[in-house]
Amino acid sequence: MTMKRAAAMIALSLFPRLLVAQELDIAALEGEDWYGLYFGGQKAGYAVSTLSLEDDGSVRLRVDAQFKVNQGGKAQDLRVLEERRYDATGALTAVLSESGGAMQPTRFVGTVQGDEFVLNSRVGGTEQTVRLPRPSESIADALKEVRLVQGDPKPGRAIAYTRFEAMFQKEVTGRTEITGVEERVLNGAATKVYRVETTEQIDESNTIESSAWIAEDGTVLEDDIASVLVMRLEPKEVAQDVDYSNDVIVSNAALVDTAVRDPRTRETLRLRLEGPLRPNHLITDERQELTASNGGFEFVGRRISLDGFTPATLPITDGEAAEWLERTTFIQSDDPRIVALAREIVGDETDAFRAVEKLSGWVSEHVRTSYSASISNALEVLDTLEGDCTEHSVLFVALARAAGIPAREVAGLIYVGTPEPGFYFHMWAKAWIGKWIDVDPTFNQPLADATHIKLAEGDMMQLTRLVPIIGRITVHVDEEQGAAAP
Repeated sequence: MTMKRAAAMIALSLFPRLLVAQELDIAALEGEDWYGLYFGGQKAGYAVSTLSLEDDGSVRLRVDAQFKVNQGGKAQDLRVLEERRYDATGALTAVLSESGGAMQPTRFVGTVQGDEFVLNSRVGGTEQTVRLPRPSESIADALKEVRLVQGDPKPGRAIAYTRFEAMFQKEVTGRTEITGVEERVLNGAATKVYRVETTEQIDESNTIESSAWIAEDGTVLEDDIASVLVMRLEPKEVAQDVDYSNDVIVSNAALVDTAVRDPRTRETLRLRLEGPLRPNHLITDERQELTASNGGFEFVGRRISLDGFTPATLPITDGEAAEWLERTTFIQSDDPRIVALAREIVGDETDAFRAVEKLSGWVSEHVRTSYSASISNALEVLDTLEGDCTEHSVLFVALARAAGIPAREVAGLIYVGTPEPGFYFHMWAKAWIGKWIDVDPTFNQPLADATHIKLAEGDMMQLTRLVPIIGRITVHVDEEQGAAAP
């Protein structure tokens, strides 16, 4: 789960690093730069960024990132490609976004047509077209940093910008600011280097922060995206020198010294967490409490019982959770194959929880566990019937919605005893059965156990809240919560 979410953020983070400004001689800045990509401190891939000026005066910006990913001992390649085009006036005219690994790539192509932006998506082998308002983004937004460092600026100078995100089908806003300046020797000559901090607002409560070192000529020397992914300017042959040695699953887990006793059946679990958790990570509900305490965070997880509770009757068509019945780009719950399979699994069952049990059991039994770096969608999982926790969860959510059960994705940490005892980044689901319950189809738990630490829930956009904390959480297990002494 961790690598694919971070890879998705490449699409959100690399383009602002191609530096040129409307008021500069763009033709003089044509060319390409190569970057090594480092995930969790280990080299995980490379990217080439290209700026070209077309004969008609338009500008093409392109980033092509390649990852060599090791997940659970399985080596695989992942590619993230982004391209943006601007006309001679600087207005955005087209966007191409493509990502994928061994499975069919996810592809978005958007073009300006009059006052509209027509966005075509191909996800899981199916195509969809939506018509959106024309984005306000211009080349001045996409290539804003060089404007920031022109004219011998001082710390405190800032620029606001907008950028269209194809995956989210919306424009996001951001602000980039110079926070420091120093002198370095580059290519044998002294040059000013600026520290630039950028904050991008994905939604009302979700931001992605990054920091970069930029030379006075606009060259990005190093960019740290959400303290998770670092891109570093390197010669081409150095940038491309990547192997599969870093297992991103283990390297980003919160390993523990004390193993948790009876993790799947225990009634309660108390833990202390440390790391850069934000208020929007601190989710408290019937199954868990996560609160700030003494410079860290206290977690209490519980095993939930439905004794005395009467589940809702299917289908659930109204109420507070009805919005989570809708199809989305990655949850194709209205596809005829998804609908037919949901009917086959659920049958005549009208008890919402019993239907959840059937769907969770089917997904757990039929989806073969295989680590995947690709960004997942329900139809692709249905075609392959394999994947990790992400694939299990998106298929379950799609089947649940098709069966008339509101459902959404959940992400956070779960305790696993192997390959090393620790809390690993994980995805599961929530389902509405008259109230929300956590469901983990990977482990076939219609009621998720007490070791699940929920940190984000919702759709793809909301789950990006995990990106800034990947690999940065530590978990402490009290000896009374852990294994008995030998």
